[in-house]
Amino acid sequence: MEKDDASTGLPGEVLKVVAGLHSLFKGKGLTLSVAESCTGGLIGHYITQLPGASVFFDAGVISYSARSKETVLKVPADVIAASGAVSEETAIEMARGAMELLGSDFALSTTGNLGPDALEGKEVGLVYIGLCSRWLAGAQAGAIAKKLLLKGGRNENKKEAALEALRFLLEQARKQP
Repeated sequence: MEKDDASTGLPGEVLKVVAGLHSLFKGKGLTLSVAESCTGGLIGHYITQLPGASVFFDAGVISYSARSKETVLKVPADVIAASGAVSEETAIEMARGAMELLGSDFALSTTGNLGPDALEGKEVGLVYIGLCSRWLAGAQAGAIAKKLLLKGGRNENKKEAALEALRFLLEQARKQP
């Protein structure tokens, strides 16, 4: 088991990725918001464990229910009806909604099924990460997604989803001007 850093309480790999995000976002003057469902605020927790996050981290929204995804993040009801709350389309719309709501340069989202039971007929461990940025170009016009299929227990999957989302953000943000 990986030992946590004494000053932050973060596992070493999480600390490395979060420190990289802090450095990159502060250095480029970028802002970030997050919209979390299955990770339940863990991404925001990780980001704020290092001092100075307020320089770039605007806010985090925990939208666990379909209703909150629709009302707070403005995910269209027809997207959830057609694709489900656990879907690439919903992850992208959550990120887009957070970016529009908060006016940040980047928005990161997570939605998934951590278990213990199947949700919407989708397997346990299925997670989608959404990322929206004014610099991204692609099929979803400014948004991309990543699919994960995690194999651990509920808590392990939650931590792994949060770390993978942060890695994905760092990787994509490094590509931007």
